[in-house]
Amino acid sequence: MKRVVIAAALLALGGTDAGTTRAENLQLEEIVIKGEQESPREESLTIREVRESPARDMGEALKRVEGISVVRKGAIANDVVLRGFQKDNINVLVDGVRIYGACPSRMDPPAFHYDFAEIEQVTVVKGPYDLENPGGVGGVIDARTRKPAQGFGGEFTGSYGSYDSVNTSLTGSYGTDRYDILGGYAFKYSGVPESGDGRKITEILGTSPNRYRPEALDSRAYLINTGWFRVGLNPAANARTELGYSHQDADHVLYPYLKMDAEYDRTDRLNWSWRVAYPSPVVRELKLQAYWDRVSHLMNDRLRASSTTTARPYSMQTDARTQVAGARVNTRLKVGPGTLITGADYYNRNWDARNVRAMYTTASPYTLQNMIPDVYVDNFGVYLGYELPLGERVTLKTGMRGDLTWVNADRTNALTTSFGKGRDYGEFGGNLQLTWLPVKEVELFAGFGRGSRTPDPQELYIHLPGTPTWSGDPGLRPTLNHQFDVGAKYANERFYVNAAMFYGILQDYVNFEQAGPSLKRYMNVNATMWGAELGSQLALPFDLFIRGALSYAEGENTDGHRPLSEIPPLKGLLSVRYDNGTWFAEAVQNFAARQDRVDPNLNEQETAGWMTTDLKAGASAGALSVYAGIDNLLDKFYYSHLSYLRDPFAGGVGFKVPENGRNFYLTVAYRF
Repeated sequence: MKRVVIAAALLALGGTDAGTTRAENLQLEEIVIKGEQESPREESLTIREVRESPARDMGEALKRVEGISVVRKGAIANDVVLRGFQKDNINVLVDGVRIYGACPSRMDPPAFHYDFAEIEQVTVVKGPYDLENPGGVGGVIDARTRKPAQGFGGEFTGSYGSYDSVNTSLTGSYGTDRYDILGGYAFKYSGVPESGDGRKITEILGTSPNRYRPEALDSRAYLINTGWFRVGLNPAANARTELGYSHQDADHVLYPYLKMDAEYDRTDRLNWSWRVAYPSPVVRELKLQAYWDRVSHLMNDRLRASSTTTARPYSMQTDARTQVAGARVNTRLKVGPGTLITGADYYNRNWDARNVRAMYTTASPYTLQNMIPDVYVDNFGVYLGYELPLGERVTLKTGMRGDLTWVNADRTNALTTSFGKGRDYGEFGGNLQLTWLPVKEVELFAGFGRGSRTPDPQELYIHLPGTPTWSGDPGLRPTLNHQFDVGAKYANERFYVNAAMFYGILQDYVNFEQAGPSLKRYMNVNATMWGAELGSQLALPFDLFIRGALSYAEGENTDGHRPLSEIPPLKGLLSVRYDNGTWFAEAVQNFAARQDRVDPNLNEQETAGWMTTDLKAGASAGALSVYAGIDNLLDKFYYSHLSYLRDPFAGGVGFKVPENGRNFYLTVAYRF
């Protein structure tokens, strides 16, 4: 493990003169794009990188990006963790649209509710530097959907892999100078994956009362259908408006990580935007946007042994729903020597979750519990930013944002009865960023940001009696993150290296804690979070490319003098690739160190380090592309540190879901 870490570090710090004629391929384009267009605090992922992997959702695909890990609960629906921040501490957007999962245990995180066949590129901004969206104290992940080209066009992609996994999509578009239309459909299916010891992940619960029924051990892991369309109109040369809609049906999704599985998830997204460039000499851009989305989620334990002795087909069930409606206006103005950015936005979020259980009380089984009591959140924010060039090589960016938030619960549970149904908040944030290019190929970055987010409906009002009771706290204060970032980037046509470090002081961080022998609840604590990322890509002679990456994050509960829970360990990768623009072959070594910084308050367990090897290859001939690969070549049995949860719906104390064993995939893509 130490040798691999040292090798990756040396790779990221050194380079050689390739000394050959530049090859025309995507790898070299990536080096140039990352070097010229991305800040040291930004990363990106393209749809090409997704297609070359066996990723089943966008969360899993994003593991390639430095600083990102995932929480894996089953075969799909991976929850993104950015620099140790997760859940509502990061914003996950689609074309700027806010979307939330409905499950209180995050079976359906935001990145689960769109198909990556819709997406062209994902941008990751690390730290509290996004003025245009409220919250996101740890950063923002913004997926941008495909744009149609002129004339008729389309693409079919089909993938088959281990565990009978199928992932297919078909998109088509037609565009003119005046208008365009795009539509698509995606289908996903998989059997139950196996870990490196040959067991299905449905078999790992052993003799637990929560184990799967024998007939469910080999059932499908998920079945998902997604469809979408978008219509665009260009009423003038400098103006464009778009209207898009997407619908997703996910059925029978297994989560051995938890005590229940999803019967279904139904997702609808609607988005409208209008943009005009240079409507006047002062106004460089004006954008309007309005959106709406909703998610319906039903989960129960009918596939588990816990349901075999109950009057209904299940012993526990939760029906959860969420909905968001929002709008925004943005302008970019030429003011003095720089650019002034102004905007205002509003959104309304609703979250309702109702739970029933057979043995809530012996006298009154299946009593309805308002787990999350139909909570509404209204947020109105304004922001102002200014970008000022200080000469040819220095740029200063600064800005502020203010938000007013109103929270109200429409239903009653034990918390709303005791503490009332409403809370109001008023918060502000801002940042200062300095970018310096001392020479042509070097960029240095330093920044300070203050970000804030209000507690979400679950953290405020969730209440589920039991052993233990799962409880929110209506008195929670907003989380504030005061974060310092420094970064350096070097890039030329054949070599790229990016290094970044951050240190965040978290005031009133919302932490999940064991508050008593039979009570787990959300609490405000003071904490710190710090870490670093190192990434590089090098083009060698003979069409060879080497890539290396390292990332590390560490969190400390300064009130409790102990580590923050659910923080990923040091991880990284080292890859060697041959790519002549027509075909490629690549070997990737992935690794993670042991995580021994755990929270004893939640009985969090240490996780051993691991190392896996992936192989992949592909070729393109005109409009046809073929990719194939094997992940975890040596069939390693291992766990990701973020593979289990410590709340009342967890599989059990210390229970973990192992990662997949050796698995293969074959993907065929055809553009027309």
